[in-house]
Amino acid sequence: MSRFGAVISGCEGLRVTAEEKALFRDTKPFGFILFARNIESADQVRALCDDLRDCVAHDAPITIDQEGGRVQRLRAPLATEWLPPLDQVTQAGVHAARAMYVRYRLIAHELRSLGIDSDCAPMLDVARPETHKFLKNRCYSDDSQAVAEIGRAVANGLMDGGVLPIVKHMPGHGRAFVDSHLDLPRVTVERAELEADFAPFRALNDLPMGMTAHIVFDAIHDAPATTSARVMQMIREDIGFGGLIMTDDIGMEALSGTVAERSRASLAAGCDAVLHCNGSFAARQAVAEASGEMTDAAQARAEAVLQMTRAPQPVDIEALAEELKAF
Repeated sequence: MSRFGAVISGCEGLRVTAEEKALFRDTKPFGFILFARNIESADQVRALCDDLRDCVAHDAPITIDQEGGRVQRLRAPLATEWLPPLDQVTQAGVHAARAMYVRYRLIAHELRSLGIDSDCAPMLDVARPETHKFLKNRCYSDDSQAVAEIGRAVANGLMDGGVLPIVKHMPGHGRAFVDSHLDLPRVTVERAELEADFAPFRALNDLPMGMTAHIVFDAIHDAPATTSARVMQMIREDIGFGGLIMTDDIGMEALSGTVAERSRASLAAGCDAVLHCNGSFAARQAVAEASGEMTDAAQARAEAVLQMTRAPQPVDIEALAEELKAF
């Protein structure tokens, strides 16, 4: 198998342009991510997914943010309009884990029907009183054990539907009181207090892929987790996560420097791949070139991810939809 590029890239529009095709053929991104700008119709999305995979000559994972609520790129009529995750959990009460399993099994069905085989979920950030509103209702609970239980149900629902889950935001974003799309959050609590934040990630450390948090933990290092070798080592050795680790969007303003500099710093810290969501073609090119090919370790983890892709398990989708309505 040829060496993958250490990047998960976006594209600009509804079809892959000639210059994007040339870039992707040259740099061979491991995977791709879709946004609302890439979505018009079912046939168009399927064709886009086919074109992206054709560019790289491997069965590249194509992911999307389909949490539900504010963060869902697929909307009606192509997909169900879901409640925010915290609202769904609250509504289901003691049945939250089952409800979220069913919900994400239905989401997986909708994604696979369009050629999308990965979702940026479960989100294992533990809600706090200070959690910024950009994140708060995307959380599952303010209790670490409940977050782990519901997160496992989300992951199982996706995988049973043939969709690879991406755990986020490692090692925990719940204490952020600013939006990392715009500013760099800084967590000042002592290391012992962070154990509750890390616990859900430790409980789900067997999942195939994870995404970093652009957040500083003063008790560990003064650099954002994404670009901190100390935090990345902690994720690998303490939390025990063995899967492929991608950055959160490298274009977010929590990070400093050019996107190329951010990409190099993230990979040097120990990330396996750089996620680049938005930006000009020149920025996309700069990220891909700065990221280069995967290391041997990253390549092995990427190949393991591809081996975990499986066909959806047979299920009565209409019956599941009715079950969800009962919660």
